[in-house]
Parts: sequence; structure tokens; C-alpha cells
Amino acid sequence: MEINSFPLLLGMSAWIAIAFLFLGFFLQQQRHFPKEKVAQGGQALLIYLVLPALALIYIPPLKLGTALLLPISAAWFTFILSWVVFGLLGKIFAWQKEVTGCLILVAGLANTSFLGFPVVEALYGNQGLPTALLIDQGGSFLLVATFSLWVGARYGKTNSENRKIIGTIFRFPPFLFLLGSIGLSLTNIQVPNFMHSILQGISMTMAPLALGVIGLRISLDKEWIQSRFFWYGLGFRLVLAPLCVWVIYSQLLPTTSIEFKVTVLESAMAPMITGSLLAMEFGLQPRLAALLSGLGIPLSAITLGLWYWLLG
Repeated sequence: MEINSFPLLLGMSAWIAIAFLFLGFFLQQQRHFPKEKVAQGGQALLIYLVLPALALIYIPPLKLGTALLLPISAAWFTFILSWVVFGLLGKIFAWQKEVTGCLILVAGLANTSFLGFPVVEALYGNQGLPTALLIDQGGSFLLVATFSLWVGARYGKTNSENRKIIGTIFRFPPFLFLLGSIGLSLTNIQVPNFMHSILQGISMTMAPLALGVIGLRISLDKEWIQSRFFWYGLGFRLVLAPLCVWVIYSQLLPTTSIEFKVTVLESAMAPMITGSLLAMEFGLQPRLAALLSGLGIPLSAITLGLWYWLLG
């Protein structure tokens, strides 16, 4: 898919996905609707079908050079920062490990594609999309298929021994397909065109299906909205993470460059939907995870506007 075709497709898909969020929330209110079974089914489709399809689409063509590593590294930096911050706070204040894991995983991953691509294109035009694509594919997506699985297994309700965690990761379909995709990239083997078309069709269900599951799971009760953990997570994702990226990467990139501005703005996106789904999959406070990504998207409109103004 050419970059010039992204804005129109992403604009349409964004509205469709948001409609699925409201549809999921509406169906959740229906007394006899099997919301839990449908949510589990949608979650399974995302984990076992959609994420592997995304790996096969985006990883094989990814060719990295040293000049491109700085924007990509910002996604890894903010995820590791989330792990350090919430890991330490969790130990100091004796939080439940599921809460700590949820905050690391959900707040540590930014919504750099579904939300990031349309926002970057609207604010900086097509020239900002290549950097956004690199941050998403080389940063956010690789994190989802690697370290986020470790966090999920480490803090989830399953066994937390290192050997068993490694076993869990190597049995997880997105990680297996990631390894296969890297193998295709290294051997310069191309995915057949007919298969690529099928994978593209599957990948387009990612945003509406994910937001539909979020809608079925999200709970607007006062308990979690007023919870300090909810505001810790959003505060990190929308304020602290981009601030740290600004301070550090301003020493590495020209502050007037499109690469710098897109890198900071992508780090200020709302929590990644896939991160919330993984948190649910590993039993890491599903209600908190759904709320962080579900409400994080509309709330980020305010902070993104502020960051854009500050960036000039």
C-alpha cells in the first residue's frame, strides 16, 4: 500500500472502528446478549489471526539503517521507562502484580498506528508518515510481539518462573509469526501476492474488532475512573512519556525536523489497543486495561493539541 493512500483509508477505518466501540458498549448493556463469549471470541481472533497477519505484512519489508533507528528507539525507550517507573512504584507501594503489569503493558505502548497515522498526516502531511510508519512497525509492533509478552506472562495470573515465561512466549502465535517474518526478511523471500491480499483483508479488521472488544469490556464505573491507577497510566502515556522523549531526543535530533516532531507526537498517543487486549489475555486487570485505551483515545485529543502547539 502506498503512503499516499493511507490518509483516506485510515480516516474511513477510524470512523468505522469508533462505531464498533459504541456498538460494543451498546451490546454490553443488553441483558441477554452473551457479551463475555463474544468478547473472548473477538479477542481470540485478534491474538491468533490478526496479529500474525500483521507480522507477515509489515516485518519482512522492514529494512533498518542507523539513520532510522532514533525514531524507532523512542517506542522502546518509553516502554522500558514504563517498566522501570511502574515496576519500582509497584514494589515500593506493594501494588497487586496484576495492576503493576497492566500499567507497564498498557501505558508503555502508544497507539502509533490506528490513532497515530491519521493524526500525523493531518498535522504534518504525508512527509510525516514514513517516520510514523517506522516507529509503529519497528517499535510498537515489535514490542507487542516480544517484551510485552514477557510482561504479560511475568505479571499475569499464570506461573511466573522464567523458564515457564519463555515457554509461554514461544507458544504465542504472534511471536512465532514474528520469528517467521524476520526469517523471510533475512532471506529476501517475498510473501506471494495472492496471500498478501488475504493478509491485508485480515489486517483491516484489527481496529474495528479490537475496539468492539474494548466496547464490550469497558466499564464507566466511578471506581476505576476515580482510581489513581487510571490517572497514573494516562498521566504517564500522555504527559510523562512525550516529555522525556522531548528532553532526550532534542539532544539527538534537530528540534525543527519533521522526524523529531513526529517522534515526540507519536510518543504522546493514547494507550495502544493491542496492549490492552494483551493485558486482558493475561488477566492483568481487564477493566482497567479497557478503560485506559477506551477513554484514553478521546482524552488524548486535548493533550495532543497541546504537544502540537509546543512543538511549533
